[in-house]
Amino acid sequence: MECKICELRQRQFYCESCLRNHLRHFRLQTQRCTKDRDEQVSRASRALKGIEGARGTRAGIAICQKTVDELAQGLARLRKDNDAKRERLRQLRESLAARRRTLSAARLLPAPPLESLTAKETQELHALSNALARARSGLVQELVEVFHVVEVGGRPPLGGKAGTKGEWTIGDLILPVPGDIRRYPPDHINAVITHTIHFLGLLTFYLGVKLPFETVWTGKKFGVGQPWIGAGKGAESGTWARWTTKHPLHLSSSSSSTSSPSSPTTPLPPSTPASISASTETLAPATQPQASFTTAFAMLLYNVCYLAHTQGVEIPLSQAGDTLGNLWAVCCSGELGRRSHETTPLLLPPTPATFPLDFTQLLQATTASPTGRGRRRAIGGGAIRGGDGGDSSSSVRSPRRQEKFGHERIAEEEGWEVVDEDGELGGDDGFG
Repeated sequence: MECKICELRQRQFYCESCLRNHLRHFRLQTQRCTKDRDEQVSRASRALKGIEGARGTRAGIAICQKTVDELAQGLARLRKDNDAKRERLRQLRESLAARRRTLSAARLLPAPPLESLTAKETQELHALSNALARARSGLVQELVEVFHVVEVGGRPPLGGKAGTKGEWTIGDLILPVPGDIRRYPPDHINAVITHTIHFLGLLTFYLGVKLPFETVWTGKKFGVGQPWIGAGKGAESGTWARWTTKHPLHLSSSSSSTSSPSSPTTPLPPSTPASISASTETLAPATQPQASFTTAFAMLLYNVCYLAHTQGVEIPLSQAGDTLGNLWAVCCSGELGRRSHETTPLLLPPTPATFPLDFTQLLQATTASPTGRGRRRAIGGGAIRGGDGGDSSSSVRSPRRQEKFGHERIAEEEGWEVVDEDGELGGDDGFG
């Protein structure tokens, strides 16, 4: 039928009377179903009461069975663990029995002499030491070639005439003795000292030798900035350990030719380097720049002399100023690389009592002014004088080549030996 309002065809429309009849029918069916349900529930409850005991029994049996299975599994694991431990115990017993048999057999053997074992170990140690010495010698020879440490000029003895010593150079730069530093510009001195510091640092690294005086750089890295030098930790022998103040091992461009020949002027940097101020050591006072550089140079000379002592080369005080010549003697030593602070045979910490050089005496010889000493004379003749009329004799100063230093000429008298006025050989109180 169609709706009178929306005019749509609907399935079915019920009137009020029909709805009441349907509702009543539904309620009757619901009541009947409720009764059937209650009856079925009661019947099921009565049926369950008869089997409730059996169900409880079966549940208990199931729980017990589960417990038994777990115990069986645990027992199997324990048996497996016990078997593994028995096997390990058997192996340990067999190993212990084998060791006992070996020990018993070893007790029956005659004991080897201890002298043979010691001799064998000593022989191996000597072989290793010789191998290290050969390796170090090879590295040192390469180092000498790289830095080009050579002696130029001079002449050998000929026809009964005494020869003359040449100039030692490193990197084609001459490193003068302390008395001749004033003859060179500050840039030349700084460059040759830097080369020497690098050479000495690599040489001591190859040889495994610790030097009395340690060099630090203002750039916090090796070779970066300006070098400063001061005493490290060591014994009181040699009177060097108390010189812990860092001194500048460089010259500034403001150094003039009027400075002391053995104490060039070198001002301190405007600010304290971070690598030095962080330590407990102090810097040299700015009021004594000349003495500060001279002290630093004396420390460098002392390091070279101590390095030579460790390699079997003894350098007297009168020859301590010839730095490159002494380093060359170290590189040509027959005992080169045999003793070290890092490998056997071990060296004593610097400096031992057997090292004869005293730093105070070396410093006095370095700072001694040539003009401040008495007039020198030559055996068999008058005093030797240079081109400027001054006394130019020295036991350590190397002769200058005229083609390189035309402004000053040092007269050389062959067959003469320079001595002090008191008859003693000169050179022990200074380096020129």
